[in-house]
Amino acid sequence: MTQKIPQQTTAPSIQLALIDIDGTLFGPQGVPECAWQAAQRARAAGLHLSICTGRPGRGFALEYAKRLDPAGLHIFESGAVVLSGQGEVLQAAALPPSIYQRLLALGRSHGLPLEVYTAEGGFYRESQHPDLVYHESMLGCPAVMRSLDNVGEQVVRVQFVWRDSPSWQLARAQIAQMPEVELHEATSPGMPGVGFSSVTAAGVSKRAAAEWVAARLGLDLSRCAMVGDGENDLELIQAAGLGIAMGNAPELVKRAAKRVVGPAEACGLEQALAIIMQW
Repeated sequence: MTQKIPQQTTAPSIQLALIDIDGTLFGPQGVPECAWQAAQRARAAGLHLSICTGRPGRGFALEYAKRLDPAGLHIFESGAVVLSGQGEVLQAAALPPSIYQRLLALGRSHGLPLEVYTAEGGFYRESQHPDLVYHESMLGCPAVMRSLDNVGEQVVRVQFVWRDSPSWQLARAQIAQMPEVELHEATSPGMPGVGFSSVTAAGVSKRAAAEWVAARLGLDLSRCAMVGDGENDLELIQAAGLGIAMGNAPELVKRAAKRVVGPAEACGLEQALAIIMQW
């Protein structure tokens, strides 16, 4: 009698997909339905999904996280905050109060519009600058108008919302020389011509937060994929076991990725998730 040898089964090499929002999940016409359908298939196949964004864990971004994977662990504020799929704060890294005051004074002295975000979900501004007002509508959550000198909560991120100017370039150079902080820069298809420069405590990054999330799932970054489109995704695209760049990403990001897919509006995320599940 011939003995039947049981087939060996192995777990997929990638078990966690980290997904940026702007330019990756969210395109010029919003989130395409093909992205949600692909996420549903990926979850059914056992893949963990995590938002990994510079956006705050409020408004549309939190809605996206809940829909992408309600049981997931999601990274917001450029890595300063990790939330559960239900919005519970699992980890937060606050800016030192003295550094926060320096950033506030810098923005005021150069006349730069800025936003303040807290670990508790607070979102504050003290200016009616039209770019801040429009960004607020794009985020899907209202900012509280008040003096920013003392917001009474743990500030995790100060974000400068800028259009290129000598004042911004001077301020940026000063921020870049501060050893106590990290500078994270991004753009959004929803606001062409506008830059978003977030400042968090030193050591905060999408990569560091991704390592924390992966460890909670019993993984390391070799078992993770990162799907992104910006230079602020570059470090994690390079560090993950599988880095995927969207078709709208800069050439620098595309060259660093193992795979390149179409842009968000051409179902690039659907393509990326299909690659991940076959990896």
